[in-house]
Amino acid sequence: MRIVTPAEAVAGIRSGQSLFLHAGAATPSVLLDALVARAPDLRDIRIHHLHAEGPGPHLAANLAQSFRHVALFIGGSARTAIREGRAEYVPVFLSDIPRLFTRGDIPLDAALINVSPPDAHGFCSLGVSVDIAQSAIRAAPMIIAQLNRSMPRTHGDAFVHVSHIDLAVEADVPPYPLKFDPLGDVERRIGEYIADLVADGSTLQLGIGAIPSAVALALRDKRDLGIHTEMFTDAVVDLVDRGVITGARKEVNRGKIVSAFAMGTDRLYKFLHDNPMVEMRPCDYTNDSAVIRRFRKMVAINSAIEIDLSGQVCADSIGSQLYSGVGGQMDFIRGAALAEEGLAIIALPSTAQAGKRSRIVATLQPGAGVVTTRAHVQTVITEWGVARLHGRSIPQRARALIDIAHPDFRDDLVRDARALHWL
Repeated sequence: MRIVTPAEAVAGIRSGQSLFLHAGAATPSVLLDALVARAPDLRDIRIHHLHAEGPGPHLAANLAQSFRHVALFIGGSARTAIREGRAEYVPVFLSDIPRLFTRGDIPLDAALINVSPPDAHGFCSLGVSVDIAQSAIRAAPMIIAQLNRSMPRTHGDAFVHVSHIDLAVEADVPPYPLKFDPLGDVERRIGEYIADLVADGSTLQLGIGAIPSAVALALRDKRDLGIHTEMFTDAVVDLVDRGVITGARKEVNRGKIVSAFAMGTDRLYKFLHDNPMVEMRPCDYTNDSAVIRRFRKMVAINSAIEIDLSGQVCADSIGSQLYSGVGGQMDFIRGAALAEEGLAIIALPSTAQAGKRSRIVATLQPGAGVVTTRAHVQTVITEWGVARLHGRSIPQRARALIDIAHPDFRDDLVRDARALHWL
């Protein structure tokens, strides 16, 4: 490993190459800015990453000839570029992405990563984002690292030895913080419905957003909960501090919080640093349904953009407009469904657009992507209640979903269901 300047670190990147960019809260901003500064000299660089926090300078419209983003999950900074055709989206299960790199389905020429400085034995840590990074590091012939004094040193499968790093720049840039929206009554009611279904000793997948935060708030009186998830936020720290999350009854990785990446405030990042209770693992482990199903009381909680009366769940697009990604929803929905006492939940507010549109619809919008099929969906929860769909017919599903739709839209849904001969 050679310590160089940011400009020197990216000087060897050539037009037409394919890159991996470390993402989530670990976006290597110093390296990315140096790469973008070379835009006039570069053409057709393909940059692969999950959602990347930060401004995303490589996504600017005037740089479209230089950089082509290939989204493995669409973040907020990439949506405009995707919509305008300046970037591409790969619909793929999160658990499958590492194999795309290691098998060469997505060839890589270099990986840009953000790691902690090496310890006395020469090991750096990938910190807040392990997810697909380890597979990219194994697959790419050139590894360029941002040695970041502010990157939390996490345990598990997070380590990269300096012998695997070719070029490195020294930096002191904290992981990107995540801003949380205040919880409303809708999210609180959903959280309470979910918490009522969670038994002591359960293992949870808790993701990002207002609903997972509301669930955590409602779980404060539970005991010996465990965490096996693709990502987590400050809500998990709250439950650890209250003694709710202990992992004491987990069948796998007992006593450990297992996750692929984490995003939150500085409080979360301080919690992660050198904490042996947390194991950061690649997503082909965290999201492996064969691992997930081993937890006897696995509870998977995922969200949706809309769901139709037959149970089809759209979670990655608004109609034909791509919005996020497949991510790990199906990995965890299927894994939890196969667990002995597992519970697979889709949780969503009943309306969108300030109450003007129902998220429960007779049929999905044209072009909407089905992330969770009607055969996989089990339990749907809104602020109006719980609908259990597994093993039920289309008419039974329609009735159950109409019962948890917003009252303002129930008559319309009944009319539409009758027109489809579902009622």
